[in-house]
Amino acid sequence: MPMTITEKILAAHAGRDEVSPGELINVKVDLALGNDITAPVAIKEFGRTGVAEVFDRERVALVPDHFVPNKDIKSAEQAKLLRDFARRQGLTNYFEVGRMGIEHCLLPEQGLVGPGDLVIGADSHTCTYGALGAFSTGVGSTDLAAAMALGETWLKVPETLKFVYHGALPAWVGGKDLILYTIGQTGVDGALYMAMEFTGPAVASLSMDGRLTMANMAVEAGAKNGIVPPDEITRRYVEGRAKRPYQFYASDPGARYARVYEFDVSKLEPQVAFPHLPSNVRPVSEAGRVEIQQAVIGSCTNGRMEDLRLAAKVLQGKKVHPDVRLIVIPGTQEIYRTALKEGLVEIFLDAGAAVSTPTCGPCLGGYMGILAAGERCIATTNRNFVGRMGHPQSEVYLSNPAVAAASAILGRIAGPQEVC
Repeated sequence: MPMTITEKILAAHAGRDEVSPGELINVKVDLALGNDITAPVAIKEFGRTGVAEVFDRERVALVPDHFVPNKDIKSAEQAKLLRDFARRQGLTNYFEVGRMGIEHCLLPEQGLVGPGDLVIGADSHTCTYGALGAFSTGVGSTDLAAAMALGETWLKVPETLKFVYHGALPAWVGGKDLILYTIGQTGVDGALYMAMEFTGPAVASLSMDGRLTMANMAVEAGAKNGIVPPDEITRRYVEGRAKRPYQFYASDPGARYARVYEFDVSKLEPQVAFPHLPSNVRPVSEAGRVEIQQAVIGSCTNGRMEDLRLAAKVLQGKKVHPDVRLIVIPGTQEIYRTALKEGLVEIFLDAGAAVSTPTCGPCLGGYMGILAAGERCIATTNRNFVGRMGHPQSEVYLSNPAVAAASAILGRIAGPQEVC
């Protein structure tokens, strides 16, 4: 029976020759992930199982990234739970402040996820790793606890939506624009419990950073997972990086799709998602005059090197508008270090930006950029729900790094062509 790439990975991890959408299956996991918000609950539930040790100390990763460096006593206690558990269990992949990063930037960089893997994480944006040709999805903390104990989990095999992107991408348009445009077409529930398979010439031309951005936001369409078929770009990324053997899978000719979308993106503009849904998307040229008070460049969606280089290209030799706060957050310590070596941090500082150590921080309204009532922020993050970044009467607009940087300069939502 012809299968999609998602179905093939699930079948392999279920020890089956084939699986079909709608089936309930048990699967072995290659990596189980938790952070400083979700892992404390999982650790407590793990303790109730009576199991003394995790199934594999090299396949459980704990990354404190949401409220670190700790912002208050409660967040310090949460982080301590992770630290103590990691030490008791002898976990290989615990990442302390100063050596950590935003989890979905960090794990691919560290080679902890690879093509053909099955990864679960107690964070909704675990779907990011589909960019590598893996099946990865978010789960609840109790599911994470069971996986830490057993090394397996249960899933319903999702139907697959196929997205084919034709044409060459215009200037200033990248993975963030493709996924925002796509969510605008499907709606926030258009891929509910489905796999989103991203293909076509435009996706094939994307760097791994751009692909990671696309897969990261699959969940904003309600998807179970997002996935990009691995290719030579994937191979170059994982070679010399992957900590485990990996396997490339591809969808079979004749594989069944619930629906196939085809887009010509050769004339696509940078996209902006207006409040209060990631699907409320319009081209930047149709944004109108929307004044902002804050811009954030970072997060597990757009905190990678390509993102920082793009922002620096726009900001170089310019100043942030006097009424705007610009916050730049590299996704990992290694990205931070590279940005320093390349002179990007100096460009950001000269422009008047604040540059932070890696943290999720403002993305979830945690800290490092909370909005007051009536304030607007343009951000390279992934969600713009009511109150997402602070006060319920604040507003968050989503964009790519070039648009966020240009907006920070002009004090209103603007495309990079207006300042470059």
